[in-house]
Amino acid sequence: MSQYFSPKLFGFLKDLAENNDREWFKAHQADYERYVREPALDFINDFAAPLKKISPHFVADSRTVGGSLFRIQRDTRFAKDKTPYKENTGVQFRHLLAKDVHAPGFYMNLQPGECYMGVGLWRPESKVAYQIRRHIDENQAAWKKASRGKRFTDVYSIGGDSLVRAPKGYDDDHPLIEDLKRKDFIASTRLTQKSVTAPDFMDTFVDNAKRASPFMRFLCEAVGLPF
Repeated sequence: MSQYFSPKLFGFLKDLAENNDREWFKAHQADYERYVREPALDFINDFAAPLKKISPHFVADSRTVGGSLFRIQRDTRFAKDKTPYKENTGVQFRHLLAKDVHAPGFYMNLQPGECYMGVGLWRPESKVAYQIRRHIDENQAAWKKASRGKRFTDVYSIGGDSLVRAPKGYDDDHPLIEDLKRKDFIASTRLTQKSVTAPDFMDTFVDNAKRASPFMRFLCEAVGLPF
């Protein structure tokens, strides 16, 4: 067992939230590298082997640019908030065939007071959302097993936004209408800073990923991706 993340990661992110400007970040960039980026890249690299056993079609990419670790820099071109840096550490393990983040994936968010692991597909375009709804409608027992199985619900809660009305082609009295109304097909589980900084965090993360396998498999099948 290895400890990847230390309390100093959360200390750095807390200080960044209070001093979110380029001058401060430049003066503390060595701390970012030491306490945030390097541990995250080590975690990504070591998660590659267990992830491959869960599904060979998802990628743990430890490249410093363009890999599983999200950039700390914010894209402020069209944002009202012009603060230059994200105040969290985000990691996503994407599908091999995914072109962007709007595809099934495993996600980890590290932030003071806001640590969680997420799985699923966030805000798919309308065409893809209807593919998922149709797959749920046509495979109701499989969906209930994937989304309501005890090993899954012991850890995860399904969340995200939903439509106000039933989507086109479905009636309000459909037995799974609340699932069909979803705009996001995601689930998450809270993590604590204590668990994230524990020596067995990798074991916890791998176990959570395994528990999500039926849910992820269902979504992959729904959008025509191999699992």
